[in-house]
Amino acid sequence: MRVTVSHNKTRQEVKDSVDRGMDQVFDGFGSAVSFTGKQKQWQGDIMTFSMQAKVAFIESPIKGAVEVGDKEVIIDLDLGMLKMLVPEDKVKSVVESRVSGFLTSGAPGTGKA
Repeated sequence: MRVTVSHNKTRQEVKDSVDRGMDQVFDGFGSAVSFTGKQKQWQGDIMTFSMQAKVAFIESPIKGAVEVGDKEVIIDLDLGMLKMLVPEDKVKSVVESRVSGFLTSGAPGTGKA
C-alpha cells in the first residue's frame, strides 16, 4: 500500500517530524491490535521501518519505507497478514491522517483517527 502526504516544510523539518511521529502512527487501531519490536533506520531521505503486529493469536511482520521529498512524503507499507484482518482502506486513512497531523502540527500523535 502507498500513502502520499503533501507538506510545505523543509526536508529536515519533515524528517524530524517523521522520526518523532512514526512510532505513534500505528498505535490506536483498537485494543485488538498490538505492535511490538518497532525498529527504524534512516539512509539519506528514506527511513525504513519494521515491527510485529499481533491480533489475537496471529502475529505478522509489518515493514515499510518513508521517503521524504521536497513537497511530499511517500509511505510504502507492507501489512503482511494483517491486511486480511484489518481493512486496508481503514489503515490507509488512519496513516494518512496521522502523518498529515504531525506534519502540520509538528507534534506526533495529533492526527485524527
